[in-house]
Amino acid sequence: MSEPRSVGLVHDYLLVKRGAERTFCEMAACWPGAPIYTLLYDRDVFGAEFPGRSVTISGLGRLPVSQAGFRRLLPLFPLAVDRLPVARHDLVVSSSSAFAHGVRPGPAAVHVCYCHSPFRYAWFEHDRALEEAPRPLRGALGLTLAAIRRWDLRASERVTHYLANSELTRRRINDAYGRDAAVIHPPVGVERFTIREPEDFFVLVTELVRHKRVEIALAAAERAGKRVKVLGSGPELGQLRERFGGTAEFLGRASDDDLTEILPRALALLVPNIEEFGIAAVEAQAAGRPVLAADAGGAQETVLPGETGVLVPPGDVDAMAEALRYTDFNRFDPVRIAENAARFSSERFRSELQAAVERAYASR
Repeated sequence: MSEPRSVGLVHDYLLVKRGAERTFCEMAACWPGAPIYTLLYDRDVFGAEFPGRSVTISGLGRLPVSQAGFRRLLPLFPLAVDRLPVARHDLVVSSSSAFAHGVRPGPAAVHVCYCHSPFRYAWFEHDRALEEAPRPLRGALGLTLAAIRRWDLRASERVTHYLANSELTRRRINDAYGRDAAVIHPPVGVERFTIREPEDFFVLVTELVRHKRVEIALAAAERAGKRVKVLGSGPELGQLRERFGGTAEFLGRASDDDLTEILPRALALLVPNIEEFGIAAVEAQAAGRPVLAADAGGAQETVLPGETGVLVPPGDVDAMAEALRYTDFNRFDPVRIAENAARFSSERFRSELQAAVERAYASR
């Protein structure tokens, strides 16, 4: 089988280290010499991840934009990703939860997209995006999302092979683009965690944005009289702190050291929203701790009910409160829980991804 002469790697934006960005770092390790392309880039956060690598940033990178404000550039992202200069590569591997799959490879190139989700605000959470916007801006946002949705569908035609991070994402790719996708679960640094004696608190690890449904878990914990530590930040922080400051402790965005220190000490991790995959749920299990999650999406693939956690109906505060109140989370076997998490190791991900990309390139 012939090897690609040139490989290019693409990710939406490299601003903070969340699940998609950590996955991309593992992807980049598979092709250590490949140049990287992205819409926005924070060198202070990612410079150490890609030493000596060529990183090409879109023209938007000249603007003083941070994680807090990048959404204001929404109408400009399709054009900016169109102009990322990837045409010289005969193999392009993109990591996309919004725009990266829309790059324009050369006509004979193979483009494999590892999809975390089709752009949710254009496809699956359109109404929620409008509800979150200030009322005077909703009309303009609706027109922008409609235009992005049309662009997104055309962009999907430039991808030769899709890979999905979960069964939910595979179904969404099919619903949005009419394309099939093989599932390769994301990498999780399970080896970083050790089993410890749990203390009397629960933990949330999440961005504090509306679609994460954090208020469901916090309301349930309040009803059950349970303490919660919240690791995360975002636009909902002030409102959540004001509403639940009596029972929840807000600790800010978690570093790797924070996670390895706090997760093993928690009674359980709470996952109130429907995740496409949910890396935090696997990290908690790697630390030997069970997960209390909404019974949908990635939790159905990573949590074994009764063995490594408890699943409750999505959006049901009463059900989550009841589980918090009556479940003995110390009855779960930490060793068995950690064994389940080992299925999602970084080594397994790199092996499966490289094999899938090699098959795609060979079938061109």
